[in-house]
Amino acid sequence: MFALITLVVLLIGTLALVRSVDTSTLLMGNIGFKRDATVTADQASQIAINWLTVNNSTLNSDIPASGYYASNQELASDGVTVKPPVDVTGQQLAGTANRQLVDWDGDGCKSAISGSYNGCSVLSASAGQINGNNARFVVFRLCSKAGDYTLDTTINCVQPIATSGNTAAKKGELNYADSARFTSSTGPFYRVVVRVLGARNTASYTETIVHF
Repeated sequence: MFALITLVVLLIGTLALVRSVDTSTLLMGNIGFKRDATVTADQASQIAINWLTVNNSTLNSDIPASGYYASNQELASDGVTVKPPVDVTGQQLAGTANRQLVDWDGDGCKSAISGSYNGCSVLSASAGQINGNNARFVVFRLCSKAGDYTLDTTINCVQPIATSGNTAAKKGELNYADSARFTSSTGPFYRVVVRVLGARNTASYTETIVHF
């Protein structure tokens, strides 16, 4: 009787150990896939940045087919009417229908996690297959509306602090007296949003702010 009880206890312990190891293996695998997707997102961001560099002369207008928008999409084309905020993941503002979603899959946002939304007019561009992962990106110029901000004074853009100086005495120190901490260029910032779909439906979203 005691031998049978001991065998049953050992069997239960063995099953628990197997389940624990199996769960740990799945967990570590999921973490690995997540890291792989995030690394892939870095490469996709570089592809988007290269696109910005090549098309630098045409960035005053929206190019939806290439996933590029010359504004942060908060104002309508009239520059006055406020548009709903952009929910790039589909979960940031899931509690409200007053939002715009990014069409990551080219299906009119049918795969949106939560029900209703105001629009699905923000298109994304493909960065191709990277390490077996599907990467797409969308780029927003951080300006209030599209157009040439150097000529149209009604266009407000997020820009770096600029100065005419060209020296910095102390490396690593942020000091207004060290003018080279800043830049002589007054160009706007760009927001690069990347979504990567990997193994086991792993999804990774990254955002990169760049300036030229």
